[in-house]
Amino acid sequence: MTTQATIARMPAAMRLRIAFAALLMLGAMVALAWFGVANRPQTASLGVAAEIPRAPDNSPVPAVEPLILDASRPDEARELNAQIPFTTAPIPAARAFNYKGPAIALVRATDCLAAGMLYEAGDDAKGQRAVGQVILNRLRHPAYPKTVCGVVFQGQERSTGCQFTFTCDGAMARTPGTAAWERARANAAKMLAGEVYKPVGYSTHYHTDWVMPYWSKSLDKVIAVDTHLFFRWEGWWGTPGAFLKALSIEAEPTIQKLAYLSPAHAANGEDALAGIPLGGTLIDDSITATTIGPEQIGKRIGPGKLAAIEPGGGGFIMTLDPGGDPARYADAAARLCAGRAQCRLLAWTSAAATPKAFPLADASLASMSFSYIRSKDSGIERILYNCDEFPETPRVKCMLRRTAAAPASRLIADDHSEKSKVRLPDGARPVADMPRGQLVPIKREDATMLRPRADAATAGAPGAL
Repeated sequence: MTTQATIARMPAAMRLRIAFAALLMLGAMVALAWFGVANRPQTASLGVAAEIPRAPDNSPVPAVEPLILDASRPDEARELNAQIPFTTAPIPAARAFNYKGPAIALVRATDCLAAGMLYEAGDDAKGQRAVGQVILNRLRHPAYPKTVCGVVFQGQERSTGCQFTFTCDGAMARTPGTAAWERARANAAKMLAGEVYKPVGYSTHYHTDWVMPYWSKSLDKVIAVDTHLFFRWEGWWGTPGAFLKALSIEAEPTIQKLAYLSPAHAANGEDALAGIPLGGTLIDDSITATTIGPEQIGKRIGPGKLAAIEPGGGGFIMTLDPGGDPARYADAAARLCAGRAQCRLLAWTSAAATPKAFPLADASLASMSFSYIRSKDSGIERILYNCDEFPETPRVKCMLRRTAAAPASRLIADDHSEKSKVRLPDGARPVADMPRGQLVPIKREDATMLRPRADAATAGAPGAL
């Protein structure tokens, strides 16, 4: 006998009670489902590639409150901090984090992470790695935003109480030196490519030992790194299971506070790195073009060293730092070409392959790593990469493939010249070797250069060119 038939033979009162119970059960299921959705940890956007972790006991995600530190009594704070014992529980190393997202997002993330590491830890590699690990731990924890820039600049709109104090206390008015900034970017790039700073484990908080935040006693004290103390959430929310195993980021926000350091965070940063004709421009045309001359040869400019200047000052050759994300090379173009309607930067990552002067030999073009060309009047602006060297670059940003030309065959004019007693000017060639009118000596370049405004190699000093 079917269930429907059985129910039909029941008294009406019993059938009514069964229907009422079913309605109650359905209502309870709907309420539980709504409660679960309403209380699901917020991921603050952007392509989470795994289920958000939930505590086995359904305890809520910890609340992240504004960070307010009292540094008025440092000696008392050190004594109180010393009284808080370190955890005796295991401190597993965090999982390696490999950034997944578009190239422009990775550039922005690298600069945000570098800023957090440099402003929080100074030009110290160990301290930077410890801070960087905390930032990445927060990125993977349900309590925090799901972009690197979102984590670093969380609360930046406040005058006080931001999560990382440098973002709202005026510290960013101090421009880091170029060398220090590039070191921080290199360290950030390594961490976004999987490097882990194991000692801090899954720490999500830290502070110096001369301040005493209200939350110090409510978290597990993990380790001390120099004068900084590192903490993780208590209970399950501080264990590996509480952190995302995978994360895919669709976009990183633009941080205007970083625009002075990072072209990728300028309003037009995304277009400038696209390698196609632009509606905007990488170059700041409000700046008067600076005269650049021989005294800058060999000096650092952003991610590399200047190697040569074209007569007239409209073109530049550089040797760039190898490794890391090649999109950062746009910074050199932004610095050199500021205020120039016509400008080009040609660059190599091999010092041995870098030409030492203009004009360039055809043979050197095949090994060129990066180029930037701008003609404001024509509306042309392009950034291109050597895709043999950087195979992950989208095809739209690839240079044309070049092959070195075979050596020219010996001409009859060469033999005649060697037998002749006529002495040609230094650097000149017989007319038979070249187009009419080019029998002239090769002259050395002669131009004047801008003197740097400050020592770019000194951390914390105002940035030079």
